[in-house]
Amino acid sequence: MAHTVNGCSLALIFIIMWLLVKAKIDVCKRGDVTVQPSHVISLGSAVNISCSLKTKQGCLQFSRFNKLILYKFDRRIYFQHGRSLSSQVTGLPLGTTLFVCKLACSSNDEIRICGAEISVGVVPEQPQNLSCIQKGERGTVGCTWDRGQDTHLYTAYTLQLNGPKNLTWQKQCNDHYCDHLDLGINLTPESPESSYTAKVTAINSLGSASSFPSSFTLLDIVRPLPPWDIRIKFVNASVSRCTLQWRDEGLVLLNRLRYRPIHSRSWNMVNATNAKGRHDLLDLKPFTEYEFQVSSKLHLYKGSWSDWSESLRTQTPEEEPTGTLDVWYMRQHIDYNRQQISLFWKNLSLSEAKGKILHYRVTLQEVAGGKATLQNITEHTSWTWVIPRTGNWAVSVSAANSKGSSLPTHINITDLCGAGLLAPQQVSANSEGVDNLVVTWTPPGKAAAAVQEYVVEWRELPPGASTQPPLGWLRSPPYNLSALISENIKPYICYEIHVHALSGDQGGCNSIRGNSKHKAPLSGPHIDAISEEKGSILISWNEIPAQEQMGCILHYRIYWKERDLDSQPQLCEIPYRVSPNSHPIDSLRPRVTYILWMTALTAAGESPQGNEREFCLQGKANWSTYVAPSICMGVIMVGVLSVRCFRQKVFVLLLALRPQWCSKEIPDPANSTWAKKYPIVEEKTQLALDRLLTDWPTPEEPEPLVINEVLHQVNPAFRRPHHPNWPEKGQGVQGHYTSEEDTGYSASSPPTPRALTAETGQGVDLYKVLGSKGPDSTPGNPASPSTVLPVDYLPAHEGYLPSNIDYLPSREAPITDPREELPQHISLSIFPSSSLHPLTSCGEKLTLDQLKMGCGSLML
Repeated sequence: MAHTVNGCSLALIFIIMWLLVKAKIDVCKRGDVTVQPSHVISLGSAVNISCSLKTKQGCLQFSRFNKLILYKFDRRIYFQHGRSLSSQVTGLPLGTTLFVCKLACSSNDEIRICGAEISVGVVPEQPQNLSCIQKGERGTVGCTWDRGQDTHLYTAYTLQLNGPKNLTWQKQCNDHYCDHLDLGINLTPESPESSYTAKVTAINSLGSASSFPSSFTLLDIVRPLPPWDIRIKFVNASVSRCTLQWRDEGLVLLNRLRYRPIHSRSWNMVNATNAKGRHDLLDLKPFTEYEFQVSSKLHLYKGSWSDWSESLRTQTPEEEPTGTLDVWYMRQHIDYNRQQISLFWKNLSLSEAKGKILHYRVTLQEVAGGKATLQNITEHTSWTWVIPRTGNWAVSVSAANSKGSSLPTHINITDLCGAGLLAPQQVSANSEGVDNLVVTWTPPGKAAAAVQEYVVEWRELPPGASTQPPLGWLRSPPYNLSALISENIKPYICYEIHVHALSGDQGGCNSIRGNSKHKAPLSGPHIDAISEEKGSILISWNEIPAQEQMGCILHYRIYWKERDLDSQPQLCEIPYRVSPNSHPIDSLRPRVTYILWMTALTAAGESPQGNEREFCLQGKANWSTYVAPSICMGVIMVGVLSVRCFRQKVFVLLLALRPQWCSKEIPDPANSTWAKKYPIVEEKTQLALDRLLTDWPTPEEPEPLVINEVLHQVNPAFRRPHHPNWPEKGQGVQGHYTSEEDTGYSASSPPTPRALTAETGQGVDLYKVLGSKGPDSTPGNPASPSTVLPVDYLPAHEGYLPSNIDYLPSREAPITDPREELPQHISLSIFPSSSLHPLTSCGEKLTLDQLKMGCGSLML
């Protein structure tokens, strides 16, 4: 089965090959194209091109219908009628040009007859700079040369090497661009001084050229292989004793070494003779990554250097740090007895650190005590602590790596801005490009000679950010009055810059704000609150975010206008201060609604307006406007009231104007306890009274019965009369009115309107007739004139109420005693006067429950 498959495969291959041979088309079956003198010519030569038709080929039997056309590439250059064509062509370019002959009959179709390629070139130039090299002791000999100008023709190069004892090696290069050949032979070092000669020859269709012979020996052409297995050794882990080692070929006599820090572009070169694969390096820097390479050579003067070895990269060991830290500090008062010290220091340079800094040691001590009060180790380049404000304090900071510590930097904590005479003058900050600021200043006047150095300090604003921006500083000698700061400087950021002048433990400073690039802020301040204070308003706002300030803000502007008026707004411009957030305005009118907003300005322009807020100033009376009239009115009133008559009239007027609801309310007698029991008592009393009145003899003309009422105590009490019976209705009972100031009336004197009567309808205000014992009345003298008390006060004990109601005259004209005039008691009250019914027996005391208030009018 396998043999059958193999046989079929071979048969198939044979058939395909036969078909390909039969299918080969003779492109020139209709005619021939000839070129004279040759298909290959030199540049500038002319050629004759001829085209002819074969027998029985053409359009018809008549040759006058045949038209032969000659094309150069696709461009027609010549045509002729007949069976042949001949044309001379000149000015052909370097390279190959294609010519095609076609036949055109009566129709427009053209038939391809034949074609020819003509190559234009030059004779080969003589090869130059022939050199031969054998790579390593066991390598092969290879030679290189310069071909010169391109011939544009196929050119063959032949390399021939002749050695001692008539030895010859030859090899030809068939590549179109051939400029090197490897003979594939190895020259042994048995006779290193033997001479060899090499030559290369170039040949093409137009001619040939040979190079000059090159003679050399084995030492001249053998190039050692690059060294390998490179390594470095540090004795006692010290960079001061470093040995570089490598491996080489046996015939190597000379070496060269080069090394550099990994980030450097320049190399350090070292030559070593008979190094035998090792060399000591003494100038390496500690804790630095280096790159090492080695090259070899067989002879001091002959031969060539080998290629550089592969690079060896390694880091040198650490050493104890040298140099001191650049330390700066800031002080901030917390309260009356504490202060915060913030220390900052810069990293040591690589040459000073001599290794990886593991930590920093900070020592804080009081100068007077001399003992270290605090020692701290930190990995950061800053440290903050709180110390008392009293005493003198000193700080030392040092850096440590795995090998040791640097020398400590000592500073005394003083007030950096305490000496006003040392403050630099005319501090300015100007931009120098996008990322630089130039700070200039002038010396501090008379104290300029005492300045030992200047320190320029800068920090990004605003300082109230969530993360403290980095602090930068640089030191300047006293003769230098300017500084270029570029560390941590960014465009569109505002920086607070301080210039300190230091002299021993004293210092003075001055500050300014600056930015390297600025433009108008992107947004305006946001008004947070508006409050009213003493006739003005206090506006509080929030700072513009730092990323939107776009430089240093120079001013704020507050705009306001009335809400209902379409007028131009008024404004107030406020200079920028560190962390400003409020400002008062006192030019607003009360009870007018205003619209307020704010903007911020940098040196480049004004920001868009912030949020709008409406506010209406309520306003309060200004007390000062009322002081003068009040004083004048008070003086007038004092003058008027100093006169007695005016004072009495004013008092009466005020009493008359007093409303009724301002007086104290008199309790209703109907709600008393006695009023609830009165119907039962009255029923019993009425029965007894009727019986007495029935038995009482009624005279035709009853004699007047005078009753003297004696009041034995301040609390008035009505006692039972000593008469056996009460008088009948209609029979008057008279008494006399007597006061402490007035003269009493006798029992025989005619009754006056002020007398107490028992006639029906003749009620007297009981408040006015309640008497008290006068100074001349005694309990044992009932016949003496009874004193009637014009009551201004009813005792509050046992249910009596106070009253300032004076007695009121009756409707009858008063009878005036010619001997003296009764005083006029004027009373204005809301309490009406009342009449009294005949008094009944009620025990020893008279209460308000027994009273009935009359409706008598008040008289002044």
